[in-house]
Amino acid sequence: MHRPAPRGRSWVAAVGVVLGVLVTASAQASRPDTCNVGPREAPLDFTLSSVDGGEITLSDYAGRVILLDFWATWCAPCRDEIPGLIELYERYGDAGFVVLGVAVDDEKAAVEAYVEELGMSYPVLVEDGRYELRDAYGPLVGFPTSFLITREGTICVRHVGIASKEQHEAEIEALL
Repeated sequence: MHRPAPRGRSWVAAVGVVLGVLVTASAQASRPDTCNVGPREAPLDFTLSSVDGGEITLSDYAGRVILLDFWATWCAPCRDEIPGLIELYERYGDAGFVVLGVAVDDEKAAVEAYVEELGMSYPVLVEDGRYELRDAYGPLVGFPTSFLITREGTICVRHVGIASKEQHEAEIEALL
């Protein structure tokens, strides 16, 4: 013999489903579909040497969409990804986008030669044996590892390994 479910429980379950859909829709409306990490404030209170001899403070770029890319001269996938990052920086720089490259190499001279060889036009920071920035975003389990940070200063996307220029571009456009 089949017994129908009590009406009270069905109604409560239906309300729960509707509320769940509404909460999910509201959360998705507040951030682009491209975000693959929960909202986490990006640690921007760091100053590192730049490859050109100056210093770069990440918080100076607050209010822009930032692609923070950790890479190394010995990393083949990094070499493959960098030309696309250069194109994106040049295409979207005037719209409030910046790429900040963070070379995890210890040899500044090697980084300088690499930057010149590839024609990297965006700001490049050198860890120079200081791992505080890497630790703040880590743990980093491979290179390249990149973070896309919103204008509001939250990490929206994390890529471990190479991401295509087209993938980066779609994510950037969603945040600009």
